[in-house]
Amino acid sequence: QVQLEESGGGSVRPGGSLRLFCEASGTNFRFTAMGWYRQAPGKEREMVASIISIGNKNYADFVKGRFTISRDNVQNTVTLQMNSLKPEDTAVYYCMAKGRGRDYWGQGTQVTVSS
Repeated sequence: QVQLEESGGGSVRPGGSLRLFCEASGTNFRFTAMGWYRQAPGKEREMVASIISIGNKNYADFVKGRFTISRDNVQNTVTLQMNSLKPEDTAVYYCMAKGRGRDYWGQGTQVTVSS
């Protein structure tokens, strides 16, 4: 059974940095894509960043230049480095992995940006 476990969320002041980490377990195949989504209270879940197995990256416009996604295909992990955080980045961040015709989701980690 595939499981995704996130870590690294927390509280930070505006302008600060956090690093989110997601590790997949229970899989013997390589995900075609891994990424991060977020959901703020009262809003729909939205894509933050994604990376496919050959390394192409895609970022939402609102994080370009501030966030960096990376993955380790051998370890089946994906990392999101978040810099210059803003209060509007406050949300629950979810790890996502796509493989064998379905999407897998982690349980989410809270990121709060507040002064």
